[in-house]
Amino acid sequence: MTRTCFKDTVKLNLARPGNTLLANPKVRDLLINPSSGEGQDYIKANLRGANLNEANLKRANLTQADISEASFCYANLSEANLTEVNGVNTDFTEAFLTGVCLENWNIDATTKLDQIDCQYVYLLNNQKERRPNSGDFQPGEFTKLFEEVFDTVDLIFRDGIDWKAFIAAIKEVQVQNEDTPLEVSSIENKGDGVVVVKVKVTPEANKEKIHQDFNEIYQLKLEAVEAKYKAQLDAKENEITIYRQQNIDMMEIVKTQANRPINVEAKAVNNSSDSSQNIKIRDITNSGVLNLGEIIGDVNNIINQIPDNNDQQNSKLKTLLQELTKAIASENELDEEERADAANKVKTIAKAMQKPDDQGLQKKATRAVNLLETLAKGLEPATKLATACQTILPQIITFLGM
Repeated sequence: MTRTCFKDTVKLNLARPGNTLLANPKVRDLLINPSSGEGQDYIKANLRGANLNEANLKRANLTQADISEASFCYANLSEANLTEVNGVNTDFTEAFLTGVCLENWNIDATTKLDQIDCQYVYLLNNQKERRPNSGDFQPGEFTKLFEEVFDTVDLIFRDGIDWKAFIAAIKEVQVQNEDTPLEVSSIENKGDGVVVVKVKVTPEANKEKIHQDFNEIYQLKLEAVEAKYKAQLDAKENEITIYRQQNIDMMEIVKTQANRPINVEAKAVNNSSDSSQNIKIRDITNSGVLNLGEIIGDVNNIINQIPDNNDQQNSKLKTLLQELTKAIASENELDEEERADAANKVKTIAKAMQKPDDQGLQKKATRAVNLLETLAKGLEPATKLATACQTILPQIITFLGM
């Protein structure tokens, strides 16, 4: 009896309706006299497959009614309440829908909304959420507004979006579904980290497959991006650790310098009208304790013990370390103890080259390079050591794979 016309039928009350829509006397009366429905209550009514073409249902309450497969061509549904109706495969062609409430109505691509006569609707009960917000729909706008629902795939993100992962995923989904053009039609921020992205597709597209493909690929891309972020973060944390270690090392140097004994010699100034004393400060710890020549010789000896390899990489590195040691030994801007300390940093690097698999030595070598860089930055750019560090240290870093 789907869409059978019962208008003006007589003695329909004598029929044996079974479980059909004719079982409800109120519905039966509406089918016989479609103009009698204005302002009537059809809450949860079974109107499945009803023929209500040209019916007058103005201000009627159809909340939760089953109107699937029914026909409302040219029907007057203005100001009616269609909250939560089942409108699958329902025909509303040229119906009057001005002022209708469409809260959570259930429609799909089989619902016909051709040439609807509608100035405005409400998306919530009690005339709330008017659409359009002001003014009236232009011809065809109502149909376009609701048909867009059927031509889109809704992608819901509950913890925000990583746009790098999103773009990579949407591109890959497009490749996998090359016959279906994909177009992002809207991005909606629902609050609390929930974002809805609507992707426009063709009506015949397999929306379920596209939705599933995207979710799977997005998760993979997201994991890859997060892994990259973590690697960058770990690298940054490593830099911070090295920086902190440098500060600790520099603090130890400062403490050592602060605890060094100072000998003050006072000599009278002869042949001068100035009766004040000329004060000369001399570091007495260097006397017989620190032998820079021996330290430099020891460093060169360690450098020469670096084993040669087939690609001559170690030979090049040995030459660089020797040049750096020479620059340290002849740097006049540093005192002997500072030069000795810098030479020992080169010695640390040379030891690490002898045992490339020793992670402890490699970390010490990294700190040594960083400390030499810090030392060089404190010198005038034109000094021997500063110039040597600018040209040699980058090559050493490359050789060591730092």
